[in-house]
Amino acid sequence: MTSTLPTIIFFGTEHSSLTSLKALVEAGYNIAAVVTKPDAPRGRGQKVTEPPVKTFATERGIEVWQPIKLRDIEQEIKSLQPAVGVLVSYGKIIPQSILDLFHPGIINLHPSLLPKWRGPSPIEAAIAARDRETGVSIMKLEAGMDSGPVYQQRTLPLDGSETKQNLYTSLFDMGNQMLVDLLPDILSGKLQPVAQNHHDATYCQVLTKDMSIIDPSTTTAPEAEAKIRAHLGFPRSRINVNGHDLIITKAHVAPSDSINPLALRCLDGNFLVIDELIAPSGKTMSAEAFMRGHQV
Repeated sequence: MTSTLPTIIFFGTEHSSLTSLKALVEAGYNIAAVVTKPDAPRGRGQKVTEPPVKTFATERGIEVWQPIKLRDIEQEIKSLQPAVGVLVSYGKIIPQSILDLFHPGIINLHPSLLPKWRGPSPIEAAIAARDRETGVSIMKLEAGMDSGPVYQQRTLPLDGSETKQNLYTSLFDMGNQMLVDLLPDILSGKLQPVAQNHHDATYCQVLTKDMSIIDPSTTTAPEAEAKIRAHLGFPRSRINVNGHDLIITKAHVAPSDSINPLALRCLDGNFLVIDELIAPSGKTMSAEAFMRGHQV
């Protein structure tokens, strides 16, 4: 495959980027360089940690660039021409001057059915909104936020039980296979992208810790339960019950006759019943176990 395809410069930072990079390498594509964010503090101890794509690339002898500004590596990119760019969860807007260096451009895997859920958290947004379907779009990157024309989409139905983690896995498994399969036709010009309908665009936000609080008085029980599934891992869903700060990891919706002490009456009159939580001690346990050991 490397004899018939141009060089690939891969842009990515997150764990989902790593799955895509691995898929391209395993398919035989020639990855000449990986562009990723600089090493940064992560986790509770705020230890400076390198992005997972950097670790993978370094182990395989692939050059890694970590610019503060993408214009700083413009000459390095030019030195590898002709090249195609592939971007998955890089985390920065690509300026037009960099986009213009690639032919046919930079190809992006976006885990939503564009133009729905443009932005940095489309998987979480689809779960929280209780969408009936989501999917993957393979698109040509533009300088705007996820506004470029789309080569192909594939739909995944949702049943309302999805969590952030398992939907990430499902969508990127689907998207990585699409990326590998479509690249030859994209590069040859056989497959041309179709413009999005910008009037139908919706947007999602960067997730922050401020989004973690569950307030039953201002949300319905189904909305709260969906938010818990959407925000597992980060920013997580928090609530204070009788002075106990709890992180909810699993819950269900019950009718208004529920008498469970960890059933929270919500705006719609239904109850959000906590099934599993992380206690103030940091231990994950069932709600039943927590109630046995604490005054609720």
